[in-house]
Formats: sequence, structure tokens, C-alpha cells
Amino acid sequence: MQIPADVLTVLTDPRTIISGDRVAVPFELDRDLYDRMNKMLKDVGGRWDGHKAVRAHVFPFPVEQFMRDCLAAGEWPSKFEQGWYPTPPKVVLDMLEHASIRVGHTVLEPSAGTGSLAVRAAEEMGIVDCVEIDPRRAHVLRELGVARQVIQGDFLGLDPLAIDEPYDRILMNPPFGNAIAHVMHALGFMKDGGTLVAVMPESITWRLERPAQEFRKLIADNKGEVISLPGDAFKPSGADVRTVLLVLDGGPESTLPTHGWNQRQPRQLDLFATA
Repeated sequence: MQIPADVLTVLTDPRTIISGDRVAVPFELDRDLYDRMNKMLKDVGGRWDGHKAVRAHVFPFPVEQFMRDCLAAGEWPSKFEQGWYPTPPKVVLDMLEHASIRVGHTVLEPSAGTGSLAVRAAEEMGIVDCVEIDPRRAHVLRELGVARQVIQGDFLGLDPLAIDEPYDRILMNPPFGNAIAHVMHALGFMKDGGTLVAVMPESITWRLERPAQEFRKLIADNKGEVISLPGDAFKPSGADVRTVLLVLDGGPESTLPTHGWNQRQPRQLDLFATA
């Protein structure tokens, strides 16, 4: 998202202090300009701390190099452009109830954000791995120290057959604009007999595109549950969208494309390979 010209002028002013985890503007701004700067810094992850000893926007990660890169480019990667809406605490509790994590269960959280689900899964004594595309949020996840590993990258670019041990549980709040693709990809990381719990936009229940229809059939064929959430469930995260919880269990009769299912598929011969 492009940084407004007057906000860029403020943030590149030699008096502005960008250091460590803080951005401080030690001079007066008119209210409208401040509000637009504040909106940008909040979107990046900063929060205003008005204590006399601070008086700066403070970030949960070292922001200096990142902010200087943004200023050089004249834009910043908005969390909304990436489809990131943190999972509200009430939704996290609902997801954990359906996941039934036991001591020692391996848990994958794709698109892990800043760890709303990962923290609680670890508290349930799960062994948690996270994937997060945004380097700032990946840093936050590592600092939390609750995950066995944090992979910084695009989840859809990971090969499920490249892992040795699939997961007992998948907990996910995927980007709403591409939620079906993320869930289908995540199933490839799940054990036969595992459970996937995902928060998804309600539109998966009625959209007419072929992928949505095929997805609903997969859910029905495997006796999956689609549970409506309150209309304002994501309001605490700034999203005005109706959502549902999807619960899929990979039982003995499952046709879900799990890790094991993918391994059992016949290999395709490359007829054009050369010796």
C-alpha cells in the first residue's frame, strides 16, 4: 500500500527517530496527518505508547530495517492486502474445543500470524510448527518460543510430501480470499486419522464456482462439520465478514487427500523425460 506523500515526509524527516523496535516523531503534527501516520504504523504492527519515557510507536519486532525498506519503496505491505486477520480469543477457544489436542500431538498452524492459535495449542501440550509468510510476524512467532519450528515463507509453496512425519492436528485461519486452496493444501500435511479445524468465510457454503462445489462435496462425503460463528466474531480483528468453523476428521473411511492418501497415489511417469 502506498505511503501518503505527507506521511512519507514526516517519517523521512531527520528529526524522526527509527531505531530498534520504535518509531518516534518528536515534533508536532496536525491531527489529520497524525491520524493517517498512526493508521499506517498500526497496520505494520506498532502501538502508541504515551508514557513520558517512551512517547513512540512500539513494535513487537525490530522495525528499523523493515521501516527503512518501506520508506525507500514508498509503500508498506498492509496486513489486509495479505488477508491477515488475527484469530479472536473466543474463536481460538472454539477451535481448540473441536481439535481435542492431547499431550504430544503434533500441530501445524499454516498462516500463523502472531501466534493466537500456536500459543494455546502449546498450552495444551501440543508440539507446534508454524508457517508464516510475513517476516515481521515470523519474528514475533520465534520470539514467543512456543513453536518447535517457524518456517517463514508461502505455505502454498511447501511440498507436503517433503515432510517425513505428518501432523495429528491442523489448526488454521487461512487468508479468506483463498481459503479453500489453503485448506486443501493443508490436508496434505495431515495424518490419516488426524483432525483439521479451520476458520473460513461463510461464503464457502453457497458460492457456485466449481472449486467451492467440489469442496462442499468433499466435506459432505467425509461427514465434516461446518459450524456458524456469530456474525461479529471477527470484529475484534477489524474484519466485517461472516465466518464458519470447518472440522474434518480423517477416519478409516476417509477420502480426504491427507499425507498418506497422497503417498498412496500412483506415481505419474514422465513420458518426455530424456535419458
